[in-house]
Amino acid sequence: MNRQQLRDVWLQSLFPGVSFSVTTASADASFRSYFRVNMAGRTLIVMDAPPEHENCLPFIHVAQLFHQAGVHVPQVLQQNLEQGFLLLTDLGDTTYLQALNKISANATSVPQGDNVMQARNLYGAATDALIKIQLASSIDKLPHYDEAMLLREMRLFPDWYIARHLQVTLDEKQSAALNNIFQRILQNNLAQPHVYVHRDYHSRNLMVTTANLNLSANPGILDFQDAVWGPVTYDLVSLFKDAYIHWEEADTLDWLIRYWEKARAAGLPVHVDFAEFYRDYEWVGVQRHLKVLGIFARLYHRDGKDGYLKNLPLVMKYLRNACERYEDLKPLLKLLDTLQNKQTIMGFTV
Repeated sequence: MNRQQLRDVWLQSLFPGVSFSVTTASADASFRSYFRVNMAGRTLIVMDAPPEHENCLPFIHVAQLFHQAGVHVPQVLQQNLEQGFLLLTDLGDTTYLQALNKISANATSVPQGDNVMQARNLYGAATDALIKIQLASSIDKLPHYDEAMLLREMRLFPDWYIARHLQVTLDEKQSAALNNIFQRILQNNLAQPHVYVHRDYHSRNLMVTTANLNLSANPGILDFQDAVWGPVTYDLVSLFKDAYIHWEEADTLDWLIRYWEKARAAGLPVHVDFAEFYRDYEWVGVQRHLKVLGIFARLYHRDGKDGYLKNLPLVMKYLRNACERYEDLKPLLKLLDTLQNKQTIMGFTV
């Protein structure tokens, strides 16, 4: 039987004699996919995670940790680990990205202040939930975002974005400069206070759980199975330097300050000096942007998923902006300039 047949047979065993239909809910950058089970009076979600590619146990484990932290995550109702299926509660079908894009689209018909206020309320709800997760952190519950993992992620940039996507071979001097930058980034990231890190805490993985966007409702949180023990600023980069939607820096700086004030008041281990906190945020961002550029290139060239190519320019913009601000990152900026010239010559538009 194929995956669809296995899924439907399993559902029929859970709901004998009950009529239901199954529709696609979403798919992500991994091998996981999600389906909405429509029954009379309610809907549920099936996560399909082929066991040869995915492991459901981290999802179940992190769901429990985050639920205990007091945030809104799907409840695991049934599990079939052998076949790779989970039955989950349904957090709705409106992502933050959809809601925020709607807000942006309405910018011409509503006062700009109201537009930003609606977005601020959604982001405020997201940072409130993030603070709950961070306050619940325990060093021994999740894998550590250690040097090996951070470096392995950054290596995706030269391996997939530079070599495969741009078809550029770095010379010895360029490779040495990039490796030196990697070490500086690692030094900063590893020195930061550590908490629970979702790792993809952005607009596609947060759900609007209220119809009123002016209410700071706790968002539904998805795709947390890769959570780790890592830098306290990491999820803020995912949220405010989102690869899928862009806001003016003045706005994201305001939202970041609001988080920082709440985090300090809650006793989280953030710098008492906002400038130092912001520098950590920027340097974690550099690590993430390098990783994301590599991942998006790999999704296209290895997996045939071209939908992420349109997001490359925004991620590169975030990366360049950070490199322009810090002298220690200027060698990386120089390399990016060289790659951009090569990219123009070769005709790449992403």
